[in-house]
Amino acid sequence: MPARVSEAIVLRAYPFQEADLVVSFFARDAGKLRGVARRARRPNSRFGAGLERLSQVRMSYFQRETRELVTLDGCELIASQMSLVSEYAAGVALDYMAEVSDQLLPPAEPSERFFRLLAAVLEFLRARPGQGVWQAVSYFSFWAVKLSGFLPELRVSRASKAIAEEMLHNRIDQLSQANWGKETAADLRRFLVRNIEEQIERRLVTAPILEAV
Repeated sequence: MPARVSEAIVLRAYPFQEADLVVSFFARDAGKLRGVARRARRPNSRFGAGLERLSQVRMSYFQRETRELVTLDGCELIASQMSLVSEYAAGVALDYMAEVSDQLLPPAEPSERFFRLLAAVLEFLRARPGQGVWQAVSYFSFWAVKLSGFLPELRVSRASKAIAEEMLHNRIDQLSQANWGKETAADLRRFLVRNIEEQIERRLVTAPILEAV
């Protein structure tokens, strides 16, 4: 069976057996999939840093109809988020976006718009090291809820509604809000997080950590 190759964003990876990893990844043409990366935890792994959280890669994998997990064959790194790890707030924001994406995206259902959302927010953060964390988190949260199909009536302040309106009509790098500190659109973010948690029927691990930053 020939390998499939998809542009993908790694959502999470966790240990499996002695040297393997189970990887949840979001393939641009195939949606969210899970696969086993054999010997990925060994020092000379062919996967390298490609399985780090929110790495953008070209993933090579084999998929059999009778199996839930695909078999990962290798990956070519397109863009890494390692440059952001040294900043604590950015690292927590990445964890938050990875967790929300992993929980909201249905299995094996492509979503070009959600893929472009993640890619755009990650590019925005890489281009502004040490800056733009709250702008990125607010923009991602708003569009993640909207693209998932359950954006409710916004019961937030007038200022947050104005920010939401701007995010609705502009790319993240076109937002004109002057002050994007932690308090900007804070009530909007909390409102969106509550609605995400209602949809996934669990409390997000990363949301309270992010608010404490």
